[in-house]
Amino acid sequence: MKKDLEKIDLLIKEALNEEEAKFYDELEEQNLFGKLGTVYRGKMGWLAMIMNVMHLLIFALFVYCVVQFFGTEETNILIKWAAAGFLCMIAMGMLKLYVWQQMDKNDILRELKRLELQVTALSGKLNQ
Repeated sequence: MKKDLEKIDLLIKEALNEEEAKFYDELEEQNLFGKLGTVYRGKMGWLAMIMNVMHLLIFALFVYCVVQFFGTEETNILIKWAAAGFLCMIAMGMLKLYVWQQMDKNDILRELKRLELQVTALSGKLNQ
């Protein structure tokens, strides 16, 4: 299977001109840090930065809740601080899910661009 994919990639690169081949190479799979970088550099990068700041604020609130939880002895107040801590953890999880979904969206868009480029290259080769 992998050899077939390499053959297809070779056919596509042969059909492309130099500029298109360079663009095709840029669409390769990225590592985790590269994916995170594209989230912050994209059109919605400003929102990702705001969410990152909110994540830090919520984490600070979570630490405050934990300190208050261990500093009190009344059961009702313990329950309130524990509930506030759980809400902070849920909010942090949701913010992380947003970033992971953006990374996944960027991966899907990159694959769609690769497919478009492959279809264009192969159709151009068939027309010759």
